[in-house]
Amino acid sequence: MSSNTTQLIENLNHDNMTVRLESLRSLMAGIGSGELQRPHTGRDVNNHIHTTYSFSPYSPAKSVWMAYQAGLVTAGIMDHDSISGAREFIEAGKIAGMATTVGIECRVDFSATPLAGRRINNPDQDSIVYMAIHGVPHTQIERVQNYFQPYREHRNRRNRKMVERINAITGNPSLSLDFDRDVVLLSMSHEGGSITERHILYALSLRLIENYGKGQMLLDYLSSQLKLNISHKIRNLLADEFNPHYAYDLLGLLKGEMVASFYIDADEECPDVRDVIAFSREIGAISAYAYLGDVGESVTGDKKAQKFEDDYLDELFELLRELQFNAVTYMPSRNTPQQLDRVRALCRKHGFFQISGEDINSPRQSFVCTAMRDEKYNNLYDSTWALIGHELAATEDLSRALFAEDTLNRYPVLEERVEEYKKMGLSRYSK
Repeated sequence: MSSNTTQLIENLNHDNMTVRLESLRSLMAGIGSGELQRPHTGRDVNNHIHTTYSFSPYSPAKSVWMAYQAGLVTAGIMDHDSISGAREFIEAGKIAGMATTVGIECRVDFSATPLAGRRINNPDQDSIVYMAIHGVPHTQIERVQNYFQPYREHRNRRNRKMVERINAITGNPSLSLDFDRDVVLLSMSHEGGSITERHILYALSLRLIENYGKGQMLLDYLSSQLKLNISHKIRNLLADEFNPHYAYDLLGLLKGEMVASFYIDADEECPDVRDVIAFSREIGAISAYAYLGDVGESVTGDKKAQKFEDDYLDELFELLRELQFNAVTYMPSRNTPQQLDRVRALCRKHGFFQISGEDINSPRQSFVCTAMRDEKYNNLYDSTWALIGHELAATEDLSRALFAEDTLNRYPVLEERVEEYKKMGLSRYSK
């Protein structure tokens, strides 16, 4: 790879969006001229890619480049509490000739539902649920960003308090974090991005490496002073001083072992679920419950054993129907076949649109979900193209959204609707 190409790839994460997009144009021009090798493209899709506007190693432009290089045919942005990266993501998709979708992931309050007080799909807090708003019409992007602005502000007040708790836990002035200096600067909050627990722990990771270096001295501190349980796999990764993903691997350990000790329950930053579903309907988007599922022996090895919604899944799906969710989103690589068979059966029973995507927020994660290549998940490819068709149609006219009243009257059967909107999506991007 030439030094110029290397620089262009690095510039995909430049501070300036114009530089990012121009770098992507140059890279795609290199592919068009044959100077750079064109990746093999199959039919893989991903509707759940985080960017630097929440937490990720990749800007929206670099996310699209990574998706393109991985051979994906479609890519979807899905940041936490922010949709600021959407315009760049859409433009990057046009430059790369890749179909895109835009959405936002948020946390909503189930306290005023029959599931109040239960651990649902949030590992850290009862009664709080992760949900996604998929297929945001492009005319509504700024409205969505403005809707979540006060919730980001509430979250940052809690973030400050959690940083104070971490400082108390370490009790070491050399490890002390300043929220504005050490955490905010790692984020895109100045452009409407969100700040999450991952930002806080990434800042702590960098400070730990600064103080203890990489390798045994750091491992000794983590074990003896912070009393963290370090798996054999993570211990080997952190013993390797040349590990290119060292800070992210350390972040993963801290997230799994420390959050419970400094976490403060979210309150004002989590709107009532009914309000968010009503808002999603109003803007012509698709509201989706994010299925997590009980974790026993983690399929991906990145979760502790913990109970979530599986014990009362039938009751949950009844409630989702009552709340008028449009869809359920799940990740085939994150659950057992038995869990997914049950979820998919309940989706069919209750008429939920099924969406899939692998959340990308670490350089170790693959943009491709190989588990989804099983032919029994063919419906997820169809639904992705239907999602793209929906976004195109709803951008032109909200009454043409996949779940708009006019559309439901025209195509009352979900399968027929999906087929029609899939054709719309494919026709726009067929070559």
